[in-house]
Amino acid sequence: MKCPFCGHPDTQVVDSRGADEGDFIRRRRRCTSCDRRFTTYERAELTMPTIVKRNGSRNEYDATKLRASLSLALRKRPVSTEEVDAVVMRIEDNLLTSGQREITTEYLGGLVMAELKKLDKVAYVRFASVYKSFEDIGEFVEAIREMQGPPSQRKG
Repeated sequence: MKCPFCGHPDTQVVDSRGADEGDFIRRRRRCTSCDRRFTTYERAELTMPTIVKRNGSRNEYDATKLRASLSLALRKRPVSTEEVDAVVMRIEDNLLTSGQREITTEYLGGLVMAELKKLDKVAYVRFASVYKSFEDIGEFVEAIREMQGPPSQRKG
């Protein structure tokens, strides 16, 4: 850490303390050149990965777009705002913990589909129809079969 007073590149940590909430570490430092002291704060920097679209373009992750996609799929479905918030949080946690700097829209769409499959079957099929660009009714039927599982698990 460079000294803010004299610009010398070498400083020593004199004292370190965690914040009450544990969000950052406060460090008291001393410059080895001018002997002046100063405080720094260290915080983990978590950034969402960049989204790589099918055409190769790159966009910053946008929670508003994710929420809009979920809202469209869940339109007129009996799902609470709290449940949608929880889905968004789980998806964002997955993105942050993936350790990847870039992810494809296919990967993100897969996360959304997995969450919708657990949350609301109708919303899952709606989202899948747009995400997978269904061209005919057979693709809808296949998505529904896929969602229901093997024939032995279906209720008869």
